[in-house]
Amino acid sequence: QVQLVESGGGLVQAGGSLMLSCAASGSIFSYHTMGWYRQAPGKQRELVATVTNGVATYALDSVKGRFTISRDNAKKTLYLQMTSLKPEDTAMYYCYIRIRLIDYWGQGTQVTVSS
Repeated sequence: QVQLVESGGGLVQAGGSLMLSCAASGSIFSYHTMGWYRQAPGKQRELVATVTNGVATYALDSVKGRFTISRDNAKKTLYLQMTSLKPEDTAMYYCYIRIRLIDYWGQGTQVTVSS
């Protein structure tokens, strides 16, 4: 059974930084894609970034150059370093892992950026 637990969200002023973490348990390998989605109030969930075998991919142009996804396979932990945060980054952030075409999700961590 795979479980994911996010942490690190909070309230930050525009221009600030946050580091999100996602601790995973279960049988996980570096070839399993892990990533971050986010969902703002009244909007659809959108993919932010993924990492597979050490290769990071950013799905949102708006976060390129500001967000960095990384993964510590030994610790089974996924990270999202967010810098130069903007009010439009306000959302619930969810991590996920895809194993054999099944997606497992964490409970989410709220990020609120004040202007």
